[in-house]
Parts: sequence; C-alpha cells; structure tokens
Amino acid sequence: MKEKNKLFKALTAGAVFSAVVVAGLLFGSKPGLADNDNNGSQDEKQMVQIGLTFASSAGIQLNMNHKDRDMVGLGSYLVNVAGDCNGCHTNNPATEYTPTGNPYLLSPVFNGTKKINPATYLGGGSVFGPLPGVDAAHPVPIISRNLTPDKTGRPEGGNTLSDFKLIMRTGKDLDHAHPSCTGSGPANCLGFPFNGELLQVMPWPNFQNLTDRQLEAIYTFLSAIPCLEGGPGEPANRCK
Repeated sequence: MKEKNKLFKALTAGAVFSAVVVAGLLFGSKPGLADNDNNGSQDEKQMVQIGLTFASSAGIQLNMNHKDRDMVGLGSYLVNVAGDCNGCHTNNPATEYTPTGNPYLLSPVFNGTKKINPATYLGGGSVFGPLPGVDAAHPVPIISRNLTPDKTGRPEGGNTLSDFKLIMRTGKDLDHAHPSCTGSGPANCLGFPFNGELLQVMPWPNFQNLTDRQLEAIYTFLSAIPCLEGGPGEPANRCK
C-alpha cells in the first residue's frame, strides 16, 4: 500500500508539473526569445534612431524639408550602418574621414570621435579595376558614381525613385558608362565576358534583395544629404 501511495504521489506531482509547463507555454513568454524578438516594428524603430544618431554624430548635414523622418533614418541605417556605401562612393579611402576623425588611425591623430569628411561623402570618385577593355593595352577603370542629389533634389544623378529601384534590382547602368565592346571600340567599352549593360563592382546582386520600403528609404536618405560637384559623367554646376 505504501508503495502504491508513493507511486500515486509521484504521478500526481508529475501531472501538476506538466500542467505548469503547459500553462507557461500557453500564457507566458516563449522560451529562448527576448522581449523584442519577432517584433519587426520595434526593430525598425531602433534602426531609424540608430541611423539618425549616426548621421548627427558623423557630421552629415541632412535636409529634412518635406521628407519623412523615419524613412531618412532607416535609409541612413542601411547606407551607413548595415552597409558601407561611403566606403566605395567617396573620393578615395584616404579622404573618407576628416584628418582627426579617422577611426583607423592612432591617437593623438585620431581624436576619438569618428567624423565623415563632408567634402567627399558619397560624391564618388574612387577608382576600381581596371577591367579588360577593347584590348589588353586599353584597360578600363571603373570609377564610383556621385550619389548626392543634384539641382533637382533627386539623388544619384537625378534619377527618379523608379529608376533607382531598377538600378538596385537589376544592376542596369542607365548612364551606359561602359558599353560592351563591339569590334574595335569604343575606348571606354568593356571586353568579353563583362556585360557592359550592367554596373560592375557595384554590389547590386546583394541590394536587389531589399524590400521596396528599404530601397525607398535609401533613396529618401540620399535625397537628404548635401549635393557635391564632380563625379564621372556629371555635368558642371550640378548643384546649382
């Protein structure tokens, strides 16, 4: 009888324990998940704030007139934090940061505060390549484009949002800066097997996976940064 009582108590205790576990699964927080997990809205709010804070601390002067603050902040996060667009679309790595704001340098040259060089920020000019041209004696340098807004207020050479999405989704070079070589030219053409219809070096195969909202956020942020003159194929006085 004693053994039966012990067995009954053990079974009862086990049933109570199981009930508590089930209740926790039904009514409590999911095991292994933090408070913010699976909360896309909260995640984006944090990205927006991080993006705006980055722009402010890095010295990027933003024109917020008639622009959605959240879209600018999200775009800044994608351009500056999740990505490193300025790493390629600056004049050259040596001028990406201000002389005292370069985090790659030792103190006292680096003063401890990261500061982007406003004179080169996303203005393009970095040289990549060269890639094969019409022949081995004529290699073609690939130069990063100016992403800042022009006098129209639209970024990336005045492209519309629709154009921008097309570029980011497909890599199509709307400027036709380096067409595929046919016969003996032209001088700026790309030799086989490179596809001159598409942007080379630019990591559009990665960016093409972003959502429409994310691409629009990047476009909105780029329209908020200061205009810079220069860049391959850009006309003079593009900011005026």
